[in-house]
Amino acid sequence: MTLDALDERIIRVLMADGRASYGAIGAKVSLSAPAVKRRVDRLRARGVVTGFTVRVEPAEIGWSTEAYVELFCNPRTSGDAIARRIQTYPEVVEAFMVTGDADALLHVFAGSMQHFERVLTAISAEPFVARTRSVLVLSPLLRRVQAPRIDEDAP
Repeated sequence: MTLDALDERIIRVLMADGRASYGAIGAKVSLSAPAVKRRVDRLRARGVVTGFTVRVEPAEIGWSTEAYVELFCNPRTSGDAIARRIQTYPEVVEAFMVTGDADALLHVFAGSMQHFERVLTAISAEPFVARTRSVLVLSPLLRRVQAPRIDEDAP
């Protein structure tokens, strides 16, 4: 689906504040609230906007240990097989098939180093995992939802 400039601007506003009213969005993109609603409905129907959610700061709810874990898998391990098992770990908040030496990359949050160690041990014991390599996050420098590149000064 090709998005026009108004759709892109609406998406940018929604990404900054998913709770913004249609009227508030309209004020920012120079459309009426009903026109914004029609466009958002169309974006949802076409699968461009897939839902609205809340973002939580993990450390504020006690998940202060953050890591990225590279998975090196046994030959012929499919992404589907990895996804089926990895989704059973609530500590894994994102998982990706990647290029490079590793086969997959996991983004993991845990309540403590001991909690992370238990999760890493369990993941390492999965039958498709040959080995892992972990990187602990000392402090986040930037977190944002990825957005399409949109010129904010455009009409």
